[in-house]
Amino acid sequence: MSRSLLERRCRMGEATGELSEALHGGPEEFTAVYDRYFHDVYRYVAGRVDVQAADDLAAETFLVAFRNRRRFDPARGSLRPWLFGVATNLVRRHRRDELRHYRALARAGTEPDADSHEGQVVAAVSAQALRPRLAHALTKLNRGERDVLLLLALGQLTHEEIAEALGVSYGTVGSRLSRGRAKLRDVLEER
Repeated sequence: MSRSLLERRCRMGEATGELSEALHGGPEEFTAVYDRYFHDVYRYVAGRVDVQAADDLAAETFLVAFRNRRRFDPARGSLRPWLFGVATNLVRRHRRDELRHYRALARAGTEPDADSHEGQVVAAVSAQALRPRLAHALTKLNRGERDVLLLLALGQLTHEEIAEALGVSYGTVGSRLSRGRAKLRDVLEER
C-alpha cells in the first residue's frame, strides 16, 4: 500500500492492521503512525505534566515506539493502547526523576536559581500562596499607585513606558512606585 493511501486511511480512522504493519516498517511507514496518534498521545501527556515536558514526552513516546517497534504484537492488543502504555511509562519515569530531583534540592537546602525551572516552580507556588494577601494589599493603594505597580510587575514596562502609558511624568511614576511599594510592604507585614 502506498504511503499516501495509508496516511489518508489513517486520518480517517481506518486501517488498524495497516498501521500495525507501518509500525513494523521503516521510518517512512512509521510516519503514518506518528501522524495518526501524536495529537492523542500529546493531549494525554499534557494532561499529566506541564506543557514543556509534554512536548518532550510525547515526542519521546514515538521515539521509544519506533525503537521498540519489533516488540509490538498485534495479537496482544491494538496499537493505540500500546502507544499510551509507552507514554504512561515515560510520564511515570519523568515524575519519579522530578521527585528525586526536588528531594535532592530539599536535602541540599539551597535555593534554586530564579531562572531555572525549579526556581519558577518555587516562585509560582509562593506567589499563589501570597495571592489573597496581595489582593487585599492592592486594595489599599490608590488607583495611580496600583496602575504603576501592576504595569511594572505584570506588564514589565520600564518607568518611561509607564509614564507614556499613563500620560504622567517620569518623576510621578517614581513617586507612585515608591509610595505603592511602601504601602504594600506595610500591609503585607501586618497580616
